[in-house]
Amino acid sequence: MDDDFPERCPNSWRAALEPVLTSAEGLRLQDWLRGQEAAGVTIHPPREHRLRAFALTPLEAVKAVILGQDPYHGPGQANGLAFSVGEGIRIPPSLRNIHRELASDLGLAPPDHGNLEPWARSGVLLLNAALSVEEGAAGSHAGKGWEAVADAALAALARRDVPTAFILWGSHAQARAARVTTLREALAEGRHHAITSPHPSPLSAYRGFFGSRPFSRTNAFLEASGREPVDWRL
Repeated sequence: MDDDFPERCPNSWRAALEPVLTSAEGLRLQDWLRGQEAAGVTIHPPREHRLRAFALTPLEAVKAVILGQDPYHGPGQANGLAFSVGEGIRIPPSLRNIHRELASDLGLAPPDHGNLEPWARSGVLLLNAALSVEEGAAGSHAGKGWEAVADAALAALARRDVPTAFILWGSHAQARAARVTTLREALAEGRHHAITSPHPSPLSAYRGFFGSRPFSRTNAFLEASGREPVDWRL
């Protein structure tokens, strides 16, 4: 979302995202981000990674969506993929709980890193509702315009005839999905499938995230729909 946006927007997502990112709301977001950076505010992730989820998972390749809230706000953490951090970065608590559930669900050993890029390349869109955040200020870019981008992406996926799993952890993700009329209707019709549970945060993981088996449930749905399962190995 910057001066060279047309070059950054992946071709497969252009029809879905460009109308939003070039709208009046999108231009206001662009101006606001520029102003924040000009004022010396540190924003994560860097601008070249803000559309990275779309670049790594083309629209036609999406099998599942994991919907997060906003990027990690610590130095070096955010890498453009929801819940993911780069190699060598300390694994955040929510992601450690995701690893724990992955091990319990599929018997995969928890990795020693937090990079979820293999999931993105296997067809999992790791999408945050807000695609940037001020350093040290969680949720600081909520309501600035990014949500319209996430909604446009969810709507584009919902319109497809290809069965897709929407993994919605926590009330924020579930409410975001419910606001997208196209997705809400598609889920009600059974064309796609929502997999819901509490958030993996340490504050809520013991309230139903642990034992929710989102990974095997996603693959069971995909295989029952005639699609290849996700390779969840990290």
